[in-house]
Amino acid sequence: MTDTLAGPAKAHETTPPAAAVQEVRRDIGTFHQSDLLAILGAGAASLSATTLVFHHLAPFSGKVGFVIMAFLAFLAFYALLVSLEENGPAVRARLAAAIIHGLAFLVLLALAYMIGFTLVRGIQALRHLNFFTQDLRNAGPLEPLTVGGITHAVVGTLEMITIALAITIPLGLICAIFLSEIPGAFSRFVRTVVEAMTALPSIVAGLFIYATFILILGFELSGLAAALAISVMMLPIIIRAADVVLRLVPGSLREASQALGSGQWRTVWHVVLPTARSGLTTAVILGTARGIGETSPVLLTAGYTANMNVNPLKGPMVSLPLATFELVKSPQPTMIARGFGTAAVLLLLVLILFVVARIIGGRPPGSLSRRQEHRRVLASYRDLERFDRRSGVETASAPSLFVLDDRPQATPPRSGDHRSTLLRRRSR
Repeated sequence: MTDTLAGPAKAHETTPPAAAVQEVRRDIGTFHQSDLLAILGAGAASLSATTLVFHHLAPFSGKVGFVIMAFLAFLAFYALLVSLEENGPAVRARLAAAIIHGLAFLVLLALAYMIGFTLVRGIQALRHLNFFTQDLRNAGPLEPLTVGGITHAVVGTLEMITIALAITIPLGLICAIFLSEIPGAFSRFVRTVVEAMTALPSIVAGLFIYATFILILGFELSGLAAALAISVMMLPIIIRAADVVLRLVPGSLREASQALGSGQWRTVWHVVLPTARSGLTTAVILGTARGIGETSPVLLTAGYTANMNVNPLKGPMVSLPLATFELVKSPQPTMIARGFGTAAVLLLLVLILFVVARIIGGRPPGSLSRRQEHRRVLASYRDLERFDRRSGVETASAPSLFVLDDRPQATPPRSGDHRSTLLRRRSR
């Protein structure tokens, strides 16, 4: 009996413990050589399989269908190749990354194809200087590309979008500030109306301005009427985007400003708006992109003309999208080339406007230009003068010399310098 009891106990003592299984840590964010080989292999296999299906096995045709089927086949082959070396979670992570990057690549490919197709079709007109310096008053359907241009359309587009921005930027920002800073039942109603107007068809905006501004008030077709119609399209976009940006400003910044004695509107002007400056610029860019490409509102409210008209208050005026629409309808190859050249100029104009907007509003919060820093220092000096007058201390009438760390300087120090706290003022 002793041996019987000792047997299992001895076996239990001599049995080695099971080896602990250590999971190998995988870095799925690093791109390895095996990943490159898997991508290349999946790409070659997907192209081969899609070509075989389209040309030999099934009656499929079309470039769009070929691209979609090739992309789906690529995902399948890529998941199969990754599964040979990785387990389930790693395969899913790699597959999700491939889907995201693949969709982004398809979007960039479509954008590049659109821009390239426009440039290739319009290069015949773009290489002539008169295309940028003349209008179409002397360019008939059978005239060569050495006659006529789109100067009148460029001027019309710039005038319309300038008037529209002058209307929508103040109204859009004020409305967005109202929605974000004054919550209540009425602000919720206004936000609902704005969200509904973002899906407003452009033809409805054109008909609204045509009925009110032209038929009821008696004004004629003009660039101003077209700018008003464009403003109706731009305003809800700017309000909605600016409202989202202003609501993302941390509440602690507002609380800190109000704790220092600033009122609500002074806090909005000096804290909220500078913090959200880059986001507000993006909102204006979105609205500009919506308005600058509209065709039907301009056609209803400004008409079409082949002559130059620089007066937005009187007479028909044409824009670049409307000129493109009218030119590509012609069966003549020269007119179609002018239409695609006009579209290419529109793309270039939009790019220039976006770059200018980014330069103006793309500065991060707290980063000031030299002129803004100078104004900030002078404002601090005026505040110091006011405090000295309250305390009865005589001060100099104007800042004549700035001293930084006991070293005189001819100009105020940079506000971003940590030594600016040592700023002192001396009279001559």
